[in-house]
Amino acid sequence: MASVRGFALGLLAVTASVVLFVLTVVSISLIPLGIGVFTTPALIGLVRSYSSYRRLLAARWTGMELPASYRPFPHDLRKGVTGQVERCTVLLKDPATRRDLLWLLVDMTAGAVVALLAAGLILEGLFGLLLGAWLWKPITAVEDPYWFTFVPVGGWGTALIAALVGCGYLAAGLKFGPALLRVHFLLVGTVLSPDRQQQLEQRIDRLTETRHDALDSSAAELRRIERDLHDGAQARLVAMGMHLGTIEALVEKDPAQAKELIAMARESSAEALTELRDLVRGIHPPVLAERGLGDAVKALALRLPVASEVDVELPGRMEAPVESAAYFAVSEALTNVVKHAGAGRIWVDISYAEGSLRIAVTDDGRGGAVVGGGSGLSGVERRLGTFDGVLAVSSPAGGPTMVTMEIPCALS
Repeated sequence: MASVRGFALGLLAVTASVVLFVLTVVSISLIPLGIGVFTTPALIGLVRSYSSYRRLLAARWTGMELPASYRPFPHDLRKGVTGQVERCTVLLKDPATRRDLLWLLVDMTAGAVVALLAAGLILEGLFGLLLGAWLWKPITAVEDPYWFTFVPVGGWGTALIAALVGCGYLAAGLKFGPALLRVHFLLVGTVLSPDRQQQLEQRIDRLTETRHDALDSSAAELRRIERDLHDGAQARLVAMGMHLGTIEALVEKDPAQAKELIAMARESSAEALTELRDLVRGIHPPVLAERGLGDAVKALALRLPVASEVDVELPGRMEAPVESAAYFAVSEALTNVVKHAGAGRIWVDISYAEGSLRIAVTDDGRGGAVVGGGSGLSGVERRLGTFDGVLAVSSPAGGPTMVTMEIPCALS
C-alpha cells in the first residue's frame, strides 16, 4: 500500500505541482502588465486547495498534522477592479503564499524522489523476479549481458541471482515503504508548516481579535443589563413607591381603595423580584456558581419548552470564567434551537477528554443552521474564541443539527 501511495504522491508532484508552480510564477510575473492581477488570486486559490488536499493525505496516510496559517481577507475589501487589486496584494503579502510556492518547488524535486523511491523499490523487485523467470531471454537477445543493478544477466544462473536481488528490493520496499512515505511528508511539512515566529504572530492576531470581541460582548451585556433594569425592575419599584404614597393619603379617607392599591403594590413588588432574579440568572446563575456546569445546564434544560436530555461526564470543575463561557454558549445554542429549529427533542452531551471540555448540542429540527451573517452561532463562536475554543456546526437541510463546542482547559 505504501508503494501505491508513494507512486500517487510522486505522480502528483511531477504533474500538478509542476503545472501549478509554473502557472503561478508566470501569473505573478504578469502583474506589472495588469493581467496577473486577475489570474494570480485564482491560481493562488488553486494552490491553497491543492496544499489542503495534500495536508489531508498526510493526516490520513501517516497521521501527521500539517497546520495551515492563511491570513483572512479584510472585512472591508472592495468590489470591482480595486477589490481585485486589494485581494491580489493581500495574497502576495501573506507569508503562507511564499511557503506554498516553496513547497511546490520542494515537492516536485526532493519530495517526488522520496515518494517515487517507495514505489520504485517494489517495481524494481518485480522486474528482478521477471528477469529470473523468463524476461532475461528477450532482453539479452538485444543487450548481452544486461546489467541488473550489479548483476550481469546473461544466462539462467545470473538471471536467478537477479531474481534474488529483486527479492531484496521487494523486501526493502515492503519494510521501508511506510518510512519513506513519512519522510516525504516530513520533508514537505518542514516547508509547508509555519515556523515558530509565524505561529506566534498568528497567536497574537488571534488574541487581539478575541480581546476586541470580548470587550464588545461585555459592553453589549452591560447595556442589556442597564436596559432591563431601567425598563423592568426600576419602573416597577417606582410604581410601587407611587402606590405607597397614594395609600398613605387614602388609608383614612378611603380604606377600600387603599386596600386595592396595597394589592397592586404587592403584585408590583413580586414582579420586580422575579425580574431581578431573572436578571441575576442571566449574569451568573447561582446554580452554576454552587454546583457547576453540569447541574446548571440540567437546570437550564428543565425550563425549556422542548423535551431535552442532558448527559454529563465531568470528573471535576473548570475555572469560573471558562465555566461561565461554556454555560452561556450552551444557553445561546439552546435558545437558537427553541426559536428557529422547530425541534421536538434536544440532546446535550458534556464531557472532558484530552485537556478539553467538549459539548454537543443536537436537535431533530429542520436543519439549515449556519455560522456567520450575524446569527446567534456567531456570538457563540466569539464567546468560545476568547478561551481559544472552537465551534463546529453540522446542519444539513432537513436536519438533524449538531453544534459541537470544544474549549481547552484544566479541571480542578
